[in-house]
Amino acid sequence: MAVREASTTAEGSGGFGGVVPPGASRVRASARERLLAAANELFYNEGVHTVGIDRVIEQAGVAKASLYNTFGSKDELVRAYLQARHASVTQTITRAVDRYDTPRERLLAVFEGQGELFAQPGYHGCAFARASAESLPGDPAEQAAEAYRHWVRALLTELAAQAGVPEPGVLARQLHLLYDGSGQSARMDHDPAAAAAARAAAATLLDAALAPATGS
Repeated sequence: MAVREASTTAEGSGGFGGVVPPGASRVRASARERLLAAANELFYNEGVHTVGIDRVIEQAGVAKASLYNTFGSKDELVRAYLQARHASVTQTITRAVDRYDTPRERLLAVFEGQGELFAQPGYHGCAFARASAESLPGDPAEQAAEAYRHWVRALLTELAAQAGVPEPGVLARQLHLLYDGSGQSARMDHDPAAAAAARAAAATLLDAALAPATGS
């Protein structure tokens, strides 16, 4: 299998890399960056509804008006927090996929990227599942979670099609179940190796999907 050189870009604590632009450590972060950093830490570790807006403002070190001028409401800050995590996960998974040249390895690399997320310090499970579980139907948090899940399913479908799977949507749904279960296992069992087990299961499903149909 052909493997490309991996990037060494750091993701940051809890998988929130990519939120603060390069060079931000050399200058004072903007109010938006500080609010998002505080929201990421507090919302991810404790829950989007457990944490009150005053705690986010205090940790960010900004005035309350800054939050409302920037995001308009706590719900929109939650949405922005989840969108930033979506961007970070996308970066990690895409980087893992792009290490490979063969369609088979590119598809299975999705689970390798997951393993990188699980190995990050402070991993507490899927931020989207947790936020969605706390939210009402139609809330910004649920909308952001649905957008993330749509991205995962679309990526798996695209990679399955590139691998030559006759029914890529069917395999993508199966692999998405593995993806979800892997994240839950990594959190509940404190086992980052869950991603490797999911990759092995995904390989079996892929081979079965590619096998010629047996005649009667």
